[in-house]
Amino acid sequence: MNKPLIIRKVGNSLSLTISDIAKDLGLGEGDKVFVARTPRGFEITPYDANFDTAVETARAFMRKYPNAMKKLAE
Repeated sequence: MNKPLIIRKVGNSLSLTISDIAKDLGLGEGDKVFVARTPRGFEITPYDANFDTAVETARAFMRKYPNAMKKLAE
């Protein structure tokens, strides 16, 4: 699907209506999703508690060992 979405102001927030995308992902009201920035734009995926735990563990490691992360980035 390559359909433009329109950003609208709702109160003090900005909003996108993604009804068709949510249906395709099997999502409903109250479900959680991850939004990740990618080189091509944004990726929306259903919430995965295991992935969330893995990301938090990785972030804690990076905070604890910043010098190792800098060395690995070389």
